[in-house]
Amino acid sequence: MAKTTFDTNPVSLQAVLKNCEDGKLQLPDFQRSWVWEEDRIMSLIASVSRGFPMGALMSLKSKIDTGVVFAYRPIEGAPVAAQTKPEQLLLDGQQRMTSLYQSCMRRHVVSTITAKKRLVKRWFYIDIRKALNAEADRDSAIFAVPEDRKIKENFDKDIVLDLSSAQLEYDSLMYPLNQAFNWDTWQEEFGDYWIAKGQPEMREVFKQFKNDVLKNFAEYQVPVIALGADTSHEAVCLVFEKVNTGGKALDAFELLTAMYAAQGHKLRDDWLGDEKSDDPDLRLGVQKRLAAFGRAAGQAQGVLANVASTDFLQAVALLHTKELRLAAVADKSKKESDWPAVRATRQSLLDLPLAAYKKHCSAVRVGFERAARFLRQQQIHRVVDLPYQTQLVPLAAIFAEIGDKAEHTTNNDKIARWYWCGVFGELYGSAVESRFAKDILEVPAWLDGGPESSTVADGVLRADRLLTMRSRLSAAYKGLQALLLRQGAIDFRSGQAFDQTVFFDEAVDIHHIFPKAWCESQIPKLPASIYDSVVNKTPLGYRTNRIIGGVAPSSYLEKLEKGKAGPNGQIIEPSIDKATLAGYLETHCIPVPELYANDFAGFMKARQKLLLDLVSHTTGHAIPASAEAAEEGDDIPTSMAHDSGLELIEAD
Repeated sequence: MAKTTFDTNPVSLQAVLKNCEDGKLQLPDFQRSWVWEEDRIMSLIASVSRGFPMGALMSLKSKIDTGVVFAYRPIEGAPVAAQTKPEQLLLDGQQRMTSLYQSCMRRHVVSTITAKKRLVKRWFYIDIRKALNAEADRDSAIFAVPEDRKIKENFDKDIVLDLSSAQLEYDSLMYPLNQAFNWDTWQEEFGDYWIAKGQPEMREVFKQFKNDVLKNFAEYQVPVIALGADTSHEAVCLVFEKVNTGGKALDAFELLTAMYAAQGHKLRDDWLGDEKSDDPDLRLGVQKRLAAFGRAAGQAQGVLANVASTDFLQAVALLHTKELRLAAVADKSKKESDWPAVRATRQSLLDLPLAAYKKHCSAVRVGFERAARFLRQQQIHRVVDLPYQTQLVPLAAIFAEIGDKAEHTTNNDKIARWYWCGVFGELYGSAVESRFAKDILEVPAWLDGGPESSTVADGVLRADRLLTMRSRLSAAYKGLQALLLRQGAIDFRSGQAFDQTVFFDEAVDIHHIFPKAWCESQIPKLPASIYDSVVNKTPLGYRTNRIIGGVAPSSYLEKLEKGKAGPNGQIIEPSIDKATLAGYLETHCIPVPELYANDFAGFMKARQKLLLDLVSHTTGHAIPASAEAAEEGDDIPTSMAHDSGLELIEAD
């Protein structure tokens, strides 16, 4: 990153606020709206009235000659005349400057919120008597009144303070804050009012107030750190995040939105939709389209519901940076060291030209939609069942790159192998950007006959890993359940395969095969770290799981075989032939003899082997044995498996 230059100078508060009013100082469009509470505004006013520091401001100098890089907007409440090209953009200090501008310079009522987040309109005042009382807390001298300038009690029946006219302000010794920098006229009329009442000495009271309080506003100096106009986009983003620690972190999408807006393109409308557009697609927006795409009947959202704006931009950046790299490779005059990298980092998003975004955005949207169809083929229907949210980025980019090639079975099978190798190799949990770059370069080339993708080569599951998977936090855990559905798992009770309709109609979820209650009733009690393993779980319908209950497998299998009749002999649950039921169980990679015998240890060992064979067949990798736990700090030592009669399986 290039070195960032900046100046630090004290500037009078009045000059800063005047620049806000004139439009010389404005906000970058990625700044959020002004939301300060009235209590915070009054506290800030109290600090300024005593000359206390309120912290530095930070601004970004505009490129006057070449045009402003970011879209901009005036400080909230500034006049229409302020909507001109700014000299500087305010990065830090929006809340403070907007609060002071609206309360101390603007002649209109201030829209703010209460501590309970209720929208209100307020005028701000200083109680002159309290402000001059050295024993009084200055905060108590600052107060706000409603839009009609009347404070009422007893359900608004009684007026306890009326400031609805200048004369009432004079009489109550209440100074309006919006005259903080323009007290001459108010002072003159204040003096005339008290002379007329025969109390000219009150002019001395105001004179003391002016010297002790109001001059603090006029003489107040604010430190302003002004970043140079050549400050990089990444530096602006980082600086903004550092100085706005109390708010939501600024992401690349918001910064890019402001940059594109300066070029006349509304990126936020692309993503969130434009209700005014005549085009249904533009009216809905990419986010809602993806969230709804491929959802089953009755489902509010599909598997793409959590795709973020930055995920979408990462896929675009992968295509753009790959295009740049391939162009450099084709240019024989360039050395390999000069070839640009393929990237999906935040910096690559901030460097994404508008033309490149426009070129690839439609293909990327279609790529995500193809990804949703692909996931449905893999029997992944819900966001909660998605092994890796992050893996959607390269998956969509690959589909965007290859287009209609995805419709060919050979290519689809290869992509499926790549996908499952990523899941079972657990390759997309952290530091994923470098793998994204490899994927977009290697997978399309592999489909065209090139060498095998490194994700495929790296995606190997260790034999001992299965016993450590106990919750949906593990991508491979969710992957195993999807694989069982993908290979044609059949519900124990109904005999139905879990296609998308049955999956949702039967409320399919992951359940224990040896029930938890049964495991905990054994002597000695089986440890949860073993019976909660994915080896003892499988996808089942809700009603099937109810039948299983908490009894021994032999008991619920007998119940399934016999079926259930009603009080009048009507069949509620038909009987199931034992051989047929055994066939259902085998579709779940369940060892039938061990299950009927309630042989937990034998079942776990045999099923571990069957599941490993399923993963091996899917990924194309022989699975090596390992005696080490898969995750550092895992609380399932090998000895515990042995204590329960289990042994880790070594691959053949």
